[in-house]
Order: sequence, then structure tokens, then C-alpha cells
Amino acid sequence: MARPKKADAPDTSKPVDLTAGVIERLTCRTDIKAQAFLRDSKVPGLRVRVTNTGAKSFVFESKLNRKTIRRTIGDVKTWTIDQARAEARKLAVMLDNGTDPRELERQEQAERELQKKKQQEAEEAAKRTAVTVEEVWSTYVEERRPHWGEAHYQSHLEKASLGGQPSKRRGMTDKLTKPGPLAPLMPLALKDLDGPTIERWAAIEGKDRPSSARLALRQLSVFLNWCKDQPQYASILSSSNPTKSKKAREVLGKPTRKEDVLTREQLPAWFEAVKKMPNPTVSAYLQILLLTGARPGEVLELRWDDIKTHWRVLTIRDKVEGERVIPLTPYVHSLIAALPRRNDWVFSSAKTLRLDSKNIRRRAHKAAKRGTEAPEGDMLETSASGHITKPNTPHTQACTVAGIDGLTLHGLRRSFASLTEWLEIPAGVVAQIQGHKPSATAEKHYKRRPPDLLRLYHEKVEAWVLEQAGVTFENKAGAGKLALVG
Repeated sequence: MARPKKADAPDTSKPVDLTAGVIERLTCRTDIKAQAFLRDSKVPGLRVRVTNTGAKSFVFESKLNRKTIRRTIGDVKTWTIDQARAEARKLAVMLDNGTDPRELERQEQAERELQKKKQQEAEEAAKRTAVTVEEVWSTYVEERRPHWGEAHYQSHLEKASLGGQPSKRRGMTDKLTKPGPLAPLMPLALKDLDGPTIERWAAIEGKDRPSSARLALRQLSVFLNWCKDQPQYASILSSSNPTKSKKAREVLGKPTRKEDVLTREQLPAWFEAVKKMPNPTVSAYLQILLLTGARPGEVLELRWDDIKTHWRVLTIRDKVEGERVIPLTPYVHSLIAALPRRNDWVFSSAKTLRLDSKNIRRRAHKAAKRGTEAPEGDMLETSASGHITKPNTPHTQACTVAGIDGLTLHGLRRSFASLTEWLEIPAGVVAQIQGHKPSATAEKHYKRRPPDLLRLYHEKVEAWVLEQAGVTFENKAGAGKLALVG
């Protein structure tokens, strides 16, 4: 039988002494998906596998418990023949000892994955312990925002604000805002928010602004309760809520009862001062605030669509029930009817701008870009919100003229409730008009007074207040037109 030539492909039917040349000449059919194996004559079980794509690798093949075991050792370009033979001998010894190398590899892989998982968990735990109060607070506020009113949401932002922004308060636009009471806690790690930290914070904030700090402490308490319900934060917080510290509450003190209220004797002076205010919108707002007993923000956000003159009711967006419908009493109706309809808001804000030639050219250029009509002279400009802001300063000035000290906008709401006592109006009626939660089972579950029934009492209150204030008002019947006589 003729000896094969060195250029011929090796015979795969019998073992051969593996060499680089033999491996290089090893081929496989390329017309179908196939593979061929060349056995090594020196180390039983070692083979070179070649696929139809030409890829070659060392493999080990043997039997364990009458089952064929095949394991890839590595690419022939990476492993030398001697390294492959050494690895094949090692695997053969393992099989002789009854060890399945595949199972050993699975165990090693599982151990590597376990170690990787532990490392990831340790890194995540380190990140959680390093997370700051500010980061978690931001997440908390945005998650809870759909369940809050806008004022409650803004309060959370203000309490945690770092300050340093231009003030939006009337007469203070040239000053910067101060940091909120929770600002010192924001840079801290959440895990460091413990009892002693809260107590030190309360001792500092309680000196200058105890009322604001008490509200901030309540907000912080709810925030930490929320954190305890989050798996990623629960493990790094203490078991008890640190804001429940008795010492912190003692330092901040108890809230004092608000006593600012208009008495019957003060009504004439107050109405006279308010009606003489230069801004009729603010004047109407303050009078309506007193005569409806609504919250200051609720009246500010009245829209023209909320006024139903046909049914003589107005809809107020309520922070408790979402909205409530109360009577549109005659004098309040006359105040609203006299206001200009500039936009959707009843108490719209506008001021006349005196435009010089330079401003006219600048605004004409902007108008051309927007495709709107260019201004020719004086123009009316509205505020960003479209309605007036809470007129605390004008009201204080009017109270000074009237000789009344310390009366706030919310004090007008208290005044409405207090003045109804003179007429012995049922408490449930007053609560429903003002938007208070029912305080008794019958009020909560059984009594729902329609606007007509509320009107019976509400108009009586309005007429009495105007009488005590010396305001002469004639409610003309018929077409429903209202005229202010004096």
C-alpha cells in the first residue's frame, strides 16, 4: 500500500501523531453542514475537530457511565499541541475518578455567578447607603404629586428649596429667597437621618421660624414613612421614625391659635378702606373672600366658567372634596359682574405699559416673528398666571387705614365663620359653604344640602354683614341686574 503524501489530507479513520502540518491539512466537506475529527495517537481522547467553515479546535472525548462526553479544549490557533495533550490527560484523570468535568464546570460557573451577584448587591447597598435625602425627596415628591393639590406640592418644594432665587413676592423682587427649613438636611445621606440629627436641626430652625419648621417636620415624617414602604430604602433606615422625637417636638413648640378675625364693630371701617382701594379687582377679591368664607387660593382661581348666573351658584375648586357648589349671593354677583373679562380668570391681572418708540419697535419685531399684530401705543400686559396674586400687602395697607392690626387673608375666612354666630346659622351649613369636612356622622353620611337651601342662609348672612358695615345695596328684581347704590 502506497504511503500518503505529505500534501494529502490526513486519514481521519485512524489515530495519528498530531503535528502542526497534519492539523493544517485537516479538512471537512463544505457542501453540507458537517464536522470531522482527527484522533491523537499519543493521548487517548484528544481530537482535532474541523467544521465545514474551516474552524479547527482541540476537543476531548471519552465515556463516563456508558455515555459519551465531549468537551471543547480550545482553538488550535490559541492552544499548542502539548498544552492540548496536557489538558486532555487532566480530563482523563477526572473521568477515571468518576468526576464529570461538565458538572464541575457548571459548579464553577454557578460559583462565579454567585460571587458576581454578591458583588453587585454590595455595590447596590453601597449606593443606597450613599444616597442623599435630596435625591430620595425628589423621587418622593414626583411620585406623590398626582395625589396632591398644587399648593401642597409647592409647599414641599419650598420647604426643601436651597434658596438663592429671585423672590416673587410683591415688593421683594429685588431680594433672593432664603433656604427652606429642610434645606440643611438635603445633602445628608438618608441613612444619617436619625433622631439626634433631627433634634439638632429642630434646635436651630426652631429659633427663627418654628411654625414653618413644624410643618416641615410633619412633611419629613410622612416622607420617612413612605421610605419605609420602599424596599430599596427600608433597610437603611432605623426601625422607628426619627421625627417622632419628643425632644424635637418640644424644641419647636406647639402652634399658637390664630386669633385674627373681623369683629362686627370693625366691619364699617374695613369695608370703607377696602372699597376705596385703587385696584377694583383686589377690592372685589377681598370683599368676596369675606362674604363667601372661602380659602384665599380658592377665590383667586375662580374662572368665568365657574359662575352660573342662571342658577345663581358658583363652583369652587376645593382642596378637600375636589370642588363644591355654593350660592352666588346678590352682592357677590354684583362685584363679579363689574369686573373686566380679560381672560378665563375672574380676578385677572393686567397693567398698562407705556411704550416708547424703542419698545414699540422691539415688540413689533417680536410680533412679526409670532405672526401677531404689532402694538402701536400703550398696551395691556397680564401676569404669568393670568390672575392676581394674593394681595397681602394691599390688604395690610387697607387694614392700617381702617385701624385694624394683624388681620390676614385667612383671617377673613375665620371672620365669616365667626360672624355667622350672630345669626345662629347651623354649623353644618357654614361648614358646607366654607368647604370644611363634616364633623358628625349625620353630616358626613346623611345631610347633603342643595344650593337653594344654602342660599336661604347665605343671603341672610350677606345682608346682615352689609347692614352692619353700613353698605347700602339694592338688589333689583326682574332681569337679575344688580346695582350698587352706596
